[in-house]
Amino acid sequence: MSSPPPDRDALCDAFLDTVAFDLYPVQEEAVLAWFECEGGVLVSAPTGTGKTLIAETAVFEALKTGTRLYYTTPLIALTDQKLEELQDRAEAWGFDRDQVGLLTGNRKVNPDAPVKVVVAEILLNHLLAHEPFDDVSAVVMDEFHYFNDRERGVVWELSLVLLPEHVRLLLLSATVGNALDFVIWMREQHGRRLTLVRSEDRKVPLEFEWVEDKLLTEQLVEMAQGDGEDARTPALVFCFSRDECWEMAERLKGLPLITKETRAKIEALIEDAGEELKEGVASKLRMMLIRGVGVHHAGILPRYKSLVERLFLAKLVPFVVCTETLAAGVNLPARSVVLKSLLKGKPRERKVLPSSAAHQMFGRAGRPQFDTRGFVYAVAHEDDVKIHRWKEKYDQLPAKSKDPGILKARKQLERKRPSRRKTEQYWSEGQFRALVEAGPAKLRSRAMIPYRFLVYLLTRSADLGTVRRFLAKRFNSAERLAGFEKQLDAMVDNLAARGYLARVEGEDRVVVDPSIEDLLEFRSIDPMFGCWLGTTLAPASDTEKLMALEAVLDLPWRVVRRCEPPVELEPGPLEREVLAPLMLSMGIVVGRTEAAEEERDPRDRSPWEEEEEPPPTFPEMLKIAFEAELPFPEELRVQTKWVAGGIADAGGDFRRFVSSRDLGKNEGLVLRHLLRLVLLAAEFAERTGDAAYGAISRSATEACRSVDPHHTMTQRSQPWVS
Repeated sequence: MSSPPPDRDALCDAFLDTVAFDLYPVQEEAVLAWFECEGGVLVSAPTGTGKTLIAETAVFEALKTGTRLYYTTPLIALTDQKLEELQDRAEAWGFDRDQVGLLTGNRKVNPDAPVKVVVAEILLNHLLAHEPFDDVSAVVMDEFHYFNDRERGVVWELSLVLLPEHVRLLLLSATVGNALDFVIWMREQHGRRLTLVRSEDRKVPLEFEWVEDKLLTEQLVEMAQGDGEDARTPALVFCFSRDECWEMAERLKGLPLITKETRAKIEALIEDAGEELKEGVASKLRMMLIRGVGVHHAGILPRYKSLVERLFLAKLVPFVVCTETLAAGVNLPARSVVLKSLLKGKPRERKVLPSSAAHQMFGRAGRPQFDTRGFVYAVAHEDDVKIHRWKEKYDQLPAKSKDPGILKARKQLERKRPSRRKTEQYWSEGQFRALVEAGPAKLRSRAMIPYRFLVYLLTRSADLGTVRRFLAKRFNSAERLAGFEKQLDAMVDNLAARGYLARVEGEDRVVVDPSIEDLLEFRSIDPMFGCWLGTTLAPASDTEKLMALEAVLDLPWRVVRRCEPPVELEPGPLEREVLAPLMLSMGIVVGRTEAAEEERDPRDRSPWEEEEEPPPTFPEMLKIAFEAELPFPEELRVQTKWVAGGIADAGGDFRRFVSSRDLGKNEGLVLRHLLRLVLLAAEFAERTGDAAYGAISRSATEACRSVDPHHTMTQRSQPWVS
């Protein structure tokens, strides 16, 4: 005989008894809604309104009722934070800490725990793999506004669609502009009834200030002065590139930001943490930290970012210079936020920040437990600050005075009048005010469904009408939905060209070949390209296999160009015997001609003569060959690089490789590349049975473990990509 359902009123009372402070109105409304509703709750509220406590409501209920729960986040760093937070809460509620576990692409902690903290892609993996969800009572989706992300947002959308009806949803989002429309869409198109809890009020109000009379360094020194309410620290200083973060931190480290006593405490905490910070960029980071400045971005190793976070939260380091990734979900609240610029993008092509990104950064200011106000500063370009100061001096001199001294001073100032440079881009107070006043972004289904999900649908029903009806129900305009349908036809034709299915003439359905199931095996790469590579690379050398796998994993170009393969690397058998002849048959030059091998006098080149394109590299040949087999080639990016290969050439020494390629300030990206390579190579090993891929995975694992064992997986858990 089954046990009676739990008394949810009693559960609500029990949870509220564990809360030692008064709830904000939005918290109280959301908690009560969770215990009353059947389908779930969407909370749309500004950062700093205590959504973490609302999430704990669902976790508490799952632990009390002995059911399972998934807690999803968009970032691995955030999963680490949530794991510790929820384990602490579980222990406080009288449960074992091991009742909360973690699953990311590279790490497992208590993987069989009833409460699993996962990156969002892991939940979708489990749904596509038909894992049992019978005893899953709820899913919490933290930072749910990622639904709007142009690349990854489809992960959140598809997870919502695939979750069984009995699984309740707790969606925690920053303020969005169409929350009610979203709730209506979920009810009408997917039969899910969500209770909307919405608030635009912040517990800690924000003050916005445009700074045009002080350089950024001067502004930060002023913010660090004073105690208590007079100080404007701790503060996050947002830059929009990793190089800018380091440059800014270098400028700050010599300024009077902390006392000798605080420096001593920082040094003691670093020592207690067991971080010597003596090698490579770590020594540079240490010199900044003990002077009151932290750096936080994807190029920093996770263990060092964790140390920066601890020092900042302990109110020892007053400034952390960071990229906007920190605002996307990492819980590092501050009293103030400083924007170094309002523009982001490539040099000379920078554009004003999207309002959604700006408000994510603004929202990090103001800590409910410490502050009565939060402060957001936008600092003018240094040229504009100099112009403003000059104008103030100039305007102080009487314009109509005939005094010789004043006339002389005016002329001297006029000769020194600063101006804007033609090579620079500038931002204004008006643009800052427009960002402040801008409404929140609206949720939309922005990306086409990926091949892996299309295959999932087609293996359940070969009727293309079913897929079209699914696309027609997505959350976007009729025009955009029509675009999705055109993309569907192109994807089906590509699948047909590779023999995975065949269209039935005169009907809107297909006949699926059993081999289409192979596409579900790849999660770290475009599945069609992955299957094609698995077959094509069979006669390749081990070096070619490694180069091919590294090429499909994206890295910033600043890193890629420091990781070029050695010039002495000879072409392998696949390139020599298969790809090079194929390229020649397609009219593509694959090597330099004899004449080109000789040094050519630049004066012999005609002024209108176009510079020859370099011949394709081995990975580029693979891309060309693959796309030639598709009627509708899609965006497929390859980058010729030699990261794992370079580390192997350095005797497996990660730090030696990073040092030799001057990648110290981006070593976190190198680590992330290797962690992804571990998973990708493991997928190829499973798919092909080729021992070479297993060797690649093991070598990359050892390199990762040598620098960051905490974040290096010991058990396999695959990510999902489109």
